[in-house]
Amino acid sequence: MKNNIENKNENNLFQWNLRGPGDPLEELISKKLELPSIFINREVLRADYLPSKLPHRAEHIKKLGETLLPIFRGSRPSNIFIYGKTGTGKTAVLKYVFNRFSEEASKRGLPLYFTYVNCRITGTEYRVLASLCESIGLKIPFTGLATAEVFNRFKTTLCNHGISLVIGLDEIDALVKNYGDNLLYELTRINEISSNVQLSLVCVSNDLMFKELLDPRVLSSLSEEELVFHPYTALELKDILNERVPLAFKPGVVSEEIISLCAALAAAEHGDARRALDLLRVAGEVAERNGSPIIKETHVRLAQGIIERGRIFEALTTMPIHSKIVLLSVLLLKRSNIDIVTSGNVYNVYKDLCNQLSLGPLTFRRVSGLLSELDMMGFLKCKIVNFGRYGRTKSINLNIPMDEIYSIFKNDESLSFLLENEIKIKKMKIS
Repeated sequence: MKNNIENKNENNLFQWNLRGPGDPLEELISKKLELPSIFINREVLRADYLPSKLPHRAEHIKKLGETLLPIFRGSRPSNIFIYGKTGTGKTAVLKYVFNRFSEEASKRGLPLYFTYVNCRITGTEYRVLASLCESIGLKIPFTGLATAEVFNRFKTTLCNHGISLVIGLDEIDALVKNYGDNLLYELTRINEISSNVQLSLVCVSNDLMFKELLDPRVLSSLSEEELVFHPYTALELKDILNERVPLAFKPGVVSEEIISLCAALAAAEHGDARRALDLLRVAGEVAERNGSPIIKETHVRLAQGIIERGRIFEALTTMPIHSKIVLLSVLLLKRSNIDIVTSGNVYNVYKDLCNQLSLGPLTFRRVSGLLSELDMMGFLKCKIVNFGRYGRTKSINLNIPMDEIYSIFKNDESLSFLLENEIKIKKMKIS
C-alpha cells in the first residue's frame, strides 16, 4: 500500500513538473486551444468517409446495381471485376451499393448478405475467410484453425442456411500477390456444390495489370462483367469538393479559388479524389495552425509539400521487399549513368541484389508486373520502346528525386548496404 502511495505521489510530481514554465505544450493549451476552429467536421474530407451523394459516379452505381440485382430474385448475379487508379471512386461506389442493397434485403426479410472486405488491411487468407464467416454469423477464432477448416465451415453454413452472399474483395491484388489465387478459385466453385447457395464476387483492384497474375480458370469466372473507373477531371473534382466544403468548414473559410486550385492540382497528377480531399484538409490544418480564419493559396502549397513527402515515405517504407529491390535496382542503374534503363537491365541488377540478400528472385514476368505497379504508384515512368529486331521492352525513368529515395533506403537496415553497389554495377555488362 505504501509503495502504491509513493508511486502515485511520484507520478503527480512528474505531471506537476511538466506543467511548469518549461512545459512546451503550455502555449498550445492556454492559447491556441481556445481559438475557434475553422472546421465543422474534418472527417468528411477523409478517404474512408462515405457521402450520401457520389458526384459523377451515378452511371457506375447503376451499372453495379444492375449486375447484382438478380440476387433479389433468387438468381446468382455475374461476378464483376472493377479496376481503375486510386481515388477514382471504386470503393465508395462499392460500399454505396452494398449499403443500399443491404437495407433493401433487411426490409424484405431476405437471407441475403453483402459483405465488404479490404484484402490489404485484412492481410491473410485466414483473416479474409474469418471476416466472411463473421458476416454470416459464424464465429471463428482469431488463429488456431487450418485455412481449409475455416473454408469448410464457411461452405457448410452457407449450404445449411440457404444464404445468398455477394462478396466485395477490395484491393484483391494485395492478397493474390502474397498468397496466389487459390482462394478466389475456391470461392467461384461454391455455387457448384449446392443449388441452395448463391454466391457472387465483386473484385476491386488499383493495379491495371493485376489480371495477368490470375489463372485462366479464375480469370474467366471473375471477368463475366467488368467496370472501369476513369480518373476524375478537374471540373469533376471541383464538384466533389463543393459537396464536402459546407460539411467540413465554417462559412467563408474556403473560397471558390481555393477549391479550383485543389481540384486542378489533383487532376494534374492522376485525377485522384482522395488527393484533392487530402489537399484541402491539410491546407485547412496548416491555416488553423497559423491562426488564419481562411485558407490561402500559400496554405495549399505548403499542404502539397507535406502530403507529397508523407506519401512517398509511407509508400516506400511499407512496400513489399521485392518491390523495394526493384526500385532500388532502377535507382542504382540511374546513378551509374546508364543511358537507357530497360526492364532487362533492371532484372539483371535485381537478381544480383536478391543474391546478396540470400533471397530467391521472382521471375522476369513478375518483376515486369512490379515495374508496372511502381509506374501506377507514380515512382517510375515506364514507356514501351521498340528496338527493331531486338524486340520491344520497357524504358524506365524515376519519377521522383533520386536523393529522396536514397535517403529513405539509407535508413532501411535490411537494404542500406546495397546502396554501395554502384561501382559493381558500372562493371556489369548491361544487356
